[in-house]
Amino acid sequence: MADDSGAAQLVTEAAVLAGGRIEATLRWDQVAERIADHPAIDVIVAEAVAIPPDTITVVLALLDSVARDRRARIIVTLAEEQIDLVAATIFGSHVQLLCHPSVAERVVALTIASRTRSDFARESGRDSEETRLRRLNEEVARIAETLARLTRSDGAEFPERSMRPVGERRMPYAAPAGDDVVAVDAQEIRAAIRARRLRAQYFEAGLLEDPAWDMLLDLYAAELERSQVSVSSLCIAAAVAPTTALRWIAKMSEAGLLERHADPFDRRRAFMALSPMASMGMTGYLTAIKRAGLPIA
Repeated sequence: MADDSGAAQLVTEAAVLAGGRIEATLRWDQVAERIADHPAIDVIVAEAVAIPPDTITVVLALLDSVARDRRARIIVTLAEEQIDLVAATIFGSHVQLLCHPSVAERVVALTIASRTRSDFARESGRDSEETRLRRLNEEVARIAETLARLTRSDGAEFPERSMRPVGERRMPYAAPAGDDVVAVDAQEIRAAIRARRLRAQYFEAGLLEDPAWDMLLDLYAAELERSQVSVSSLCIAAAVAPTTALRWIAKMSEAGLLERHADPFDRRRAFMALSPMASMGMTGYLTAIKRAGLPIA
């Protein structure tokens, strides 16, 4: 789905490289009338860059409903300034958000979307989340060679890093009772975040990326400050490329670490927060760190 012919061509090229084909290309203003003409939909790609906000809100909400009804997957390409709008409108395990993606990133997203859609259809949704994510990992591994070739050919920077999803480690934790609790100050966490940022001045960018932990620290500090964190702000806190940050937000949400809350005053924005499980884990970890006299890292 694209209004720009260049964007539509990129989608077509990526689909061919991913082993698929384009069933139809619609303009954004055609979706409401013509989406019903295509009952068999596996993956929907929506090129949202330069599309008016009101159109994005209405059409993505419609596509979300269609995808859920037909158990399809959605890929949305967007610009950085559209992150909050798109994330407030459409979000979930069936959605991938790509910020100014390269051809390689498009191929990976399409491959993941098509494979997870096929797995879901075959097994009627009975697989556990752990099994589904394991299959996702296996599929990413199988296309690693293609990804490397594409990265070299289009000159895009695509970090060779593990795409292993966030796992739920079932480690019991009992919060210290009463006077055993050691107070953790938000300013201490902010100082630790600033210290982590200093590493980028002395080491090559990308070598020490740790977006999951950076986001957990930022959200816990915000929780202590009783402030809210938008999706775009959390992407900045992750200190990685926006697409990578959005991918981690999705993974951590699926793992039960993050929760998304709609802004009651602005439907074009959503806030991210720690889940009760993640908040309890951060409290336990930071309490243990302070009790041991160790710095927050």
